[in-house]
Amino acid sequence: MVFGLLSGLGDIVYEGARSMTGPFLASFGASAALVGFISGAGEAVALVLRLPFGLLSDRTGRPWPITIVGYTITMVAAPLLAVAWAIWPAAALAVLERFGKAVRTPARDTMLAQASVDLGRGRAFAIHEALDQTGALVGPLLVAAAIATLGSMRWGFAVLAAPAVAALAVLAYLRRAVPVPAAYEPHESHRSRQPLTAPLPRTFWLYAGYTAINMLGFATWAVFAYHLATRDVVATPTIAVMYALAMGCAAVGALASGWAYDRIGLRGLVVVPALTAIVPFLAFSTTPAVVWGGAALWGISLGIHESTMRAAVADLVPAHRRGAGYGTFTAVYGLAWLAGSTIVGASYARSVGTAEAFITATQVAALIAFVPVLRAVRRP
Repeated sequence: MVFGLLSGLGDIVYEGARSMTGPFLASFGASAALVGFISGAGEAVALVLRLPFGLLSDRTGRPWPITIVGYTITMVAAPLLAVAWAIWPAAALAVLERFGKAVRTPARDTMLAQASVDLGRGRAFAIHEALDQTGALVGPLLVAAAIATLGSMRWGFAVLAAPAVAALAVLAYLRRAVPVPAAYEPHESHRSRQPLTAPLPRTFWLYAGYTAINMLGFATWAVFAYHLATRDVVATPTIAVMYALAMGCAAVGALASGWAYDRIGLRGLVVVPALTAIVPFLAFSTTPAVVWGGAALWGISLGIHESTMRAAVADLVPAHRRGAGYGTFTAVYGLAWLAGSTIVGASYARSVGTAEAFITATQVAALIAFVPVLRAVRRP
């Protein structure tokens, strides 16, 4: 629960900042394609660089120092967006915040997997994601309140300094309280005699390929927020409130998919491409009521991605290779998201219909790619 509190405070900070990154970049004159590239680059950094840090976690067997460094980077970078004076400093801070996530996540996920043996990994990751999303719900609302009250997006970023300090305080406490997380998984967490360079299983690679195709059509929130801001669909503070709704729905999606995963395995993830394909037809609308539905559906999809799709990795790779497994998986995932968000942004600049057609095509391909994954996995 304390780890959940830490994650919740962290999400207040970085999800609060992410809720307004698209409009903030647009305020400096960024185009839709550039917003898609910058936000996609940030997500790619957050995901691709988990590979070396996952390997580092495996090799050192010391997840705490890595986790502490990663959290510190994020908690400093996000509030500093308040003083960014031009597009490129703003972009650099947005990407730096994501770099902090890359540093800490493989080590943190390894510790979470170690502690989830008795509870069930689908359930444990779902509960963790739900606690994450509680913070992700509060953060954008805090930012929206600051913007509405003080009249500037900069104040929205500045207020995030307070939860950032609180998160670092909880991190320090947790490090002292749980110095050796591996003790929770004594039957698996010992140093394996198997080489750390052993290849990852074929089923894992099939699963990573399916995920990559799916992510080609999963646009970042920044692209949707850019649409809302530049088309004047809703008021600026409302964009952050919509993101808060999306985060609340992500918690629901995480809990529901985690429950399903523990009962029917990977088969439950067949809904992800269908959900992803529907999102742009709602989120790129200019009718406010429809856009709210798009935000909710995007959040549900994100919740599944960030919980159950991660949980499956722990069951597809050997215990002694989890750090590398998570790192490799998120590297593939991140590169695909970078490419996809850039293409979606460029497609949107051409026309909304072009963006919708591209996303639909990728999800049809993802469903096809999911078939060999299901054949390779035999789970009751």
